Amino acid sequence: MNMTDEISKLIETKSNRYKQLSDQIWEYAEIRFEEFCSADLLCETLEIEGFAVERGIAGLETGFVGSYGNGGPVIALLGEYDALAGLSQRAGSETYQPILQNGNGHGCGHNLLGVGSIAAAIAIKDYLKEHDLKGTVQYFGCPAEESGYGKSFMAREGLFREVDLALSWHPSTVNAVMHVYSNAVIHAHFTFKGRSAHAAAAPHLGRSALDAVELMNVSVNYLREHMVDEARIHYAVTNTGGVAPNVVQAEAEVTYLIRAPKPEQVKKLYQRVVDCAKGATWMTETNVEVQIEGSCHNLIPNRTLEKIMQQHMEELGFPEITAEELGFAKAMYDSLTEEEKQGAKSSAGKELGKRLSEKPIVDFVAPYSGKLAFMGGSTDVADVSWNVPTAQCTTATWAFGTPFHTWQVVAQGKQSYAHKATLLAAKTLASTAISALLNPEIIERAKRELKERLDGEVYEALIPKELEPPIMSNR
Repeated sequence: MNMTDEISKLIETKSNRYKQLSDQIWEYAEIRFEEFCSADLLCETLEIEGFAVERGIAGLETGFVGSYGNGGPVIALLGEYDALAGLSQRAGSETYQPILQNGNGHGCGHNLLGVGSIAAAIAIKDYLKEHDLKGTVQYFGCPAEESGYGKSFMAREGLFREVDLALSWHPSTVNAVMHVYSNAVIHAHFTFKGRSAHAAAAPHLGRSALDAVELMNVSVNYLREHMVDEARIHYAVTNTGGVAPNVVQAEAEVTYLIRAPKPEQVKKLYQRVVDCAKGATWMTETNVEVQIEGSCHNLIPNRTLEKIMQQHMEELGFPEITAEELGFAKAMYDSLTEEEKQGAKSSAGKELGKRLSEKPIVDFVAPYSGKLAFMGGSTDVADVSWNVPTAQCTTATWAFGTPFHTWQVVAQGKQSYAHKATLLAAKTLASTAISALLNPEIIERAKRELKERLDGEVYEALIPKELEPPIMSNR
């Protein structure tokens, strides 16, 4: 039996437990920094498997690391388990049916992600034990990926300094190894303070914080013509100052995500946004408080590890799909808008797009592309990738065309094909890790590549030194 087959067997032996874990975390649906039940469940699983677990790492109440083995190399598996607010949805429903209005739901599939990575970590542990190999496997329980930047706090505290390589994955609509770079991001709140007054009887006495928010937003929108093409700026007004139009709003708040390809670029763009806020205060005679909530770097890919990962994923292949599974995937595809369907078919290409629209589960492994792709979004995996060679893959846990952060993702979170794709990810990660453990030259090449890609740049966290993760257990 070759190594990949052995890893596959180790994971399949415990597959029912992994399905139960994933479904239970789906049920918890805890949002960023509040994943207490999910983190406890994963910690207990690791402890039962013989891992030493350290909780509360980097000041994160729901962050932890489980370790097994001795000496190097040290392989890190990254796990996430946070849900999204406002995406409550019944599992297995072909239509939008929230369980709880405005409740939480796993709209990014992190119930699958966290369990896929833990399955890989346990398989690596079992393989090390079976073959009496030297090395250490660590599972990093990473909370708050959705705008909380848990891994960035970990990286700032130096938790990846002793790691030799890191592996992760993400639920998706395709089976592929990622070769992408992403935007760095700074997430900040702008709270404006003015002076209330009767808007009709004494408007001259008031100073509107809401006016300041609106003027800031207008000025930031004018920045869009004068920033690099890959940069992105998004905002949401989180406090309009009340619902009474005859009262001048004394306080209002807007939150911003500011993205750019490089840390230095995003810092400069952030400062320009701050200047827009200051300009709004001068125009309205108000004051503004600025608070950075979190941030992360741009993702650094690693071709050395990705090629090994691709070989294993191709060797494993996508599991067989039943007619019942295909039927539900078709219902999910049919629930999409025509615009969403056309976008999916366009990205797949004419012939493949047509085939997948009729059979909407991607049951093949996409070929590895050496062409670096750009991901307009951001991920805190990036902060890990600046510190240690990092590789990621995706597997087809969702029907073709399914958009991220939607009720359709939540509806598919307990599907048997989602479980199968999760185990494929686990097998791929574990096989990649064991290949590196058995051949240290892979790790050395990956480290040299990371050094070349950084080209002299040194990691410095974008999160301010004084910023600490929120303590949610007190609330």
